[in-house]
Amino acid sequence: MITGELKTRIDAVWNDFWSGGISNPLEVMEQLTVLLFIKGLDEAHTKAERKANRTGEPIEDPIFGDGDFVPEGAAQGRPYSDLRWDRLKHFAPADMYEVVSRYVFPFIQQRSAASTHGKHMQGARFTIPTPALLQKAVDGLDGIPMENRDTKGDIYEYMLGKIATAGQNGQFRTPRHIIQLMVEMMAPTANDTICDPACGTCGFLVAASQYLRNNVEDLFSNPTTAKHFHGAAFHGYDFDNTMLRIGSMNMQLHGVDNPSITYKDSLSEEHAGDIEAYSLVLANPPFAGSLDYEATAKDLLQVVKTKKTELLFLALFLRLLKPGGRAAVIVPDGVLFGSTTAHKELRRILVEDQKLDGVVSLPSGVFKPYAGVSTAILLFTKTNSGGTDHVWFYDLQADGYSLDDKRTPLLGAEKLGALATLTDAEHAKNNLPDALAHWRERDDGHEVQRERTAQSFCVAKADIATNGYDLSINRYKEIVHDEIEHPAPGEILAELAQLEEEIQRRLAEVAEMLDPAAEAGSRER
Repeated sequence: MITGELKTRIDAVWNDFWSGGISNPLEVMEQLTVLLFIKGLDEAHTKAERKANRTGEPIEDPIFGDGDFVPEGAAQGRPYSDLRWDRLKHFAPADMYEVVSRYVFPFIQQRSAASTHGKHMQGARFTIPTPALLQKAVDGLDGIPMENRDTKGDIYEYMLGKIATAGQNGQFRTPRHIIQLMVEMMAPTANDTICDPACGTCGFLVAASQYLRNNVEDLFSNPTTAKHFHGAAFHGYDFDNTMLRIGSMNMQLHGVDNPSITYKDSLSEEHAGDIEAYSLVLANPPFAGSLDYEATAKDLLQVVKTKKTELLFLALFLRLLKPGGRAAVIVPDGVLFGSTTAHKELRRILVEDQKLDGVVSLPSGVFKPYAGVSTAILLFTKTNSGGTDHVWFYDLQADGYSLDDKRTPLLGAEKLGALATLTDAEHAKNNLPDALAHWRERDDGHEVQRERTAQSFCVAKADIATNGYDLSINRYKEIVHDEIEHPAPGEILAELAQLEEEIQRRLAEVAEMLDPAAEAGSRER
C-alpha cells in the first residue's frame, strides 16, 4: 500500500498532464506507461552492466549498443547513451523533447520484440505536446521510488484508479476488492493456466499472480513452477492496443516477466488454438458491447445464437476451459433471469451439462461511477457431464464503500477487502469476508442446511430446473417478516365500540352547531 506522500507525488504528475493540455485519463496513462517503459529499459541495462562487471563476461543482447542510434530515414543519429533515462533526464527541456520524440520512440519500437510488453509499444504514440510538460513528467516519475516490486505495482494500480471513464465497448475497470474476492474464491494453484479473454488493465491476472506469491511457499524455489509463473501461467486478450500496453506494463511492474498479453477480438475469431487450453478463467467481459454478428466466431454461435456479448462470452469461457477447469466471471443480472431462448439455454447448459457452483448477487452501485447496472458473480466448473447438485447463493449487500458515485470507503483501509477481520457491526458495511468464509464452507453440509432467509443458502438443482433455470437470488430468497403481537379480538371490539361512541358524540355537537333554531335560541338567551 502506498503512503500519502507517494500519492501526493503521483497526483502532482497527473495534474501536470491535465494542466499541460492532456485531459483524457487513458491518454495520460498511456504516456506515463511509455515513460515508465523507457525508465525500465535503462534499469534493465544497468542491471546487466553490473552483472557483466562482476563476472567479467560481456553483456548478452545489450539493450543499448555502442556508437549512435540512427532512426530509419533520419539524416543523423544520437549516441545510444543519450537514449538512457539516467542521461536524458538531465537534458534541457527542448533537447529532452527532441531526443524522446525523434530517437527514443523509434528506438523502443524497433526493439519491440524483446518482451511481451515491448511488442505492444509498436503502436505507441508520443502525444506529450510541449518540452515543459515532458520535463515535469520525467522529473515527477524520477522522484517516485520504484525499486521495490510491490511498490511499483501499487503505484501503477493507484494511477490506474484515476481512469474514471467507461470504454466505448461496454468495458470498465473492475474494482480491485471485487477482483480480490473472486481470486480468493477460486484459489489459483501454481499449476493453473489462467486466462482473461477481456483483460483490459490485467487486474484479474495481477491479482492471481499476487495470490500465488502469497500462498505458494515454493513458487520460485521450484524451477518448474517458477518457469510456469513467468512464462505460461497468465494469458490475456484485448482488442484495444492502449489497454494492451497498460495491461502488460501492469503485469511487468508486478513481477511477471513474460505473460501472454495479446491482441485478439475474443468473440470474432475462431479459437482452435485455445480450445480447452486453460484451467482457470477470471473475467469481467463487456456488457452490451458492440458486435459484428457476421464476424462472430461460428463455434460460439453453435453454443448460443445471440448478439448479446455477455452470453457469447460465457459460451467462450466454456470453450476455453479444460474439463475440470473453473471460472469466476461477472455478468449483468439479465443473464440470470433473461427470458430469451439464448438466456434459458445457456443457464440450462451451466446447470445440467456443467457444474454451476455459485451465484453472488452484487449491489447495484459496485461499478459506479462507470455504470449503475446490477451484476452478479457466476462461479462454475466445466465438466461436460453435469455435476450440479445444488447451487450456492450469497446476497452481497455491502462491499465496504458507499454505493453512490463517490464510492467513499465506509471503513478504515485495514477493514476493506475480502481478507479483513470484522465485527458484526463492521460486517454490515463490508460483506466480502463473510461471503468468502461461507463459500469455503459450502460443501461441509452447513450451507446446505441454512434457511433461505439467511444471507447465504443453497438451492437444489431440481428446484432451479422447475423455475426455468432462473438464477436470480430473489427467486429463491425468503423474506423474514417481523412478528407483530395483535390484541385479543375482545379488546379490538371494545376499542371499536369506544371509537364509535366518540364519533357519535362529535357528530351530535356538529349537528347542534349547524341547527338554525338552536342557534336563534342561543341568541335570545
